[in-house]
Amino acid sequence: MGKQQISIFDNVHVLVVDDEPISLEVVSQQLKLQKITVTKSTNGDDALNKIDNGFHPDLILLDVIMPGKTGIDVCKEIRRQFSSNELPIIMLTGQDQVSDIVNGLESGANDYLTKPVSNSELMARLKTHLHIAKLSKSLKTANERVEDQKRALEIRNSFIKKTFGRYLSDDIVESILETPEGLKLGGEKRNVTILMSDLRGFTSIGERLQPEETLLVLNNYLEKMTDIIFKYQGTIDEIIGDAILVIFGAPFTKEDDACRAVKCALEMQLAMTDVNEKNQLMGYPELTMGIGINTGEVIVGNIGSSRRAKYGVIGSNVNLTSRIESYSIGGQILISEQTRHACADTLQINKHLKVMPKGLKSPIIIYEIGGISGDTDIFLQQQANQTFTPLSHPFHVQFSVFDCKDLGDTDYEGKIIAISNKSQLITSAFVPAPFSNIKIVLFDHNGLKLSSEIYGKVDDGSIPAQAGSFVFHVTYMPPEISLIIGLRIGVTS
Repeated sequence: MGKQQISIFDNVHVLVVDDEPISLEVVSQQLKLQKITVTKSTNGDDALNKIDNGFHPDLILLDVIMPGKTGIDVCKEIRRQFSSNELPIIMLTGQDQVSDIVNGLESGANDYLTKPVSNSELMARLKTHLHIAKLSKSLKTANERVEDQKRALEIRNSFIKKTFGRYLSDDIVESILETPEGLKLGGEKRNVTILMSDLRGFTSIGERLQPEETLLVLNNYLEKMTDIIFKYQGTIDEIIGDAILVIFGAPFTKEDDACRAVKCALEMQLAMTDVNEKNQLMGYPELTMGIGINTGEVIVGNIGSSRRAKYGVIGSNVNLTSRIESYSIGGQILISEQTRHACADTLQINKHLKVMPKGLKSPIIIYEIGGISGDTDIFLQQQANQTFTPLSHPFHVQFSVFDCKDLGDTDYEGKIIAISNKSQLITSAFVPAPFSNIKIVLFDHNGLKLSSEIYGKVDDGSIPAQAGSFVFHVTYMPPEISLIIGLRIGVTS
């Protein structure tokens, strides 16, 4: 057996309002023959009371001429609650009531029928207006569903932006949300400027603090740096501990990518004053940061799998940026020749260094930046010339050299013979190469090795040192060692 055809009159409820009993009964019977549920009302007040009490028919057949409230009055009041699409009203008029037809339509009626009502005409008009009402209801429901989905999407996107905005720049989040292929794996070659920053000696600092204190110090630093990076429209690719990797030129390229990276680096270094003032108030040690910047071609895009991916960069220029950063000491910004060229004559170059980064076949020149001029001038505070205070009682020390991140097996003997603000002049039969990272252990006046260690980097050679000696820039010195050295300097003064 086939499925029973659904009639448009199924489950339809019509309110018939007419003060003439014969007319009311005739129309009602015509409707009932079509299986339409009928509710009768003999006057306008009764019809309005029914609607006010929650009765909502699918359609109203409303006589125009009635004692008390007329059909025109009733129609006007109903229209204050329901639109013509929500509740269709067909006026019932006499043959000679042309003016009432006009008034009825103007008051909000959908249509009119003349008495006596023709059954075929009645059913045709009912079908038309019920169909329109049904379509209108479906459209309203669809619009409400769209609005609900829109609100849900806005809430979702707001959550995504708020959540992932803490890890990714707004540009990347917008790209993912607005571009259909935003999450597609793969990348493209692009010329970008890469900034890498790293705190000096933070691992040693973290080992002396409680875990929650370490995170408090680190988050204070990262909060400040992130605000500056986003100010200059940098894309944070990675935050690994205290190291930050930032891209300028992806996902969107601008002509001033390199210069914005330099400005960002300068402002980051200037902001370390605020970071350390807050650390000092909380009783935590001072932090220093080194920054390396490089410009070149990389592969940029979504890297990973369908389950887990990240927006990032890969390529030899990323590695070179890391190498350049590794040559820096606290408070220093070093840039590549490519970045210097991209910023033309706007840079203040303090000095240039010839280095041989691991993985390259020939040396390169890198530049220490002291400032940049242009629409906004940003300059670091000029460092005073190093003045070393000689020690009448030098410290006997033992030091070892790091190979990349690994500490070498060989210990070398030496003596700290003079000290400046954050540097030491050390004599030794073994002089480490410039830029070498070393660890130093002091011996007290009784020849006993102290348990605390000093970390730092051998000077690049710009500070003159006699044969058999080298300048050591301190990146981390425990407070107790600072006190011991301070007392020793006090003895010599």
